[in-house]
Amino acid sequence: MSHKSPEPFLWALFSGGGVLAALALPIHILLFGLLIPLISGADPGYENLIHLLRHPLTRIYLFVLCLFSLFHAAHRFRFTLYDGLQIKHLNEIIATVCYGGAILGTVWAGYLLWHIP
Repeated sequence: MSHKSPEPFLWALFSGGGVLAALALPIHILLFGLLIPLISGADPGYENLIHLLRHPLTRIYLFVLCLFSLFHAAHRFRFTLYDGLQIKHLNEIIATVCYGGAILGTVWAGYLLWHIP
């Protein structure tokens, strides 16, 4: 019986996170950092943002954005340590810490999005 590696799944999360972060995060920065303040002349306001965050599709979108971005960062950091610093003998520990941190961050993001007042 052959042992199946989780590498293809992790590479899929890495690539999906890179694409999503490259497309979505600049749009968020453009909207909330430039366009909304320039057009309305003020910040969006706490009440308006909380109202936006109460919508289930917004919560799902932000959860998926956090999930993919965290796994992208974990995978990039893992291979930076693995290939860049040449510490291949610690591969299992590094993978556990990186992907464990991404899982904990995703759970934390889900908790915060679920408990919005």
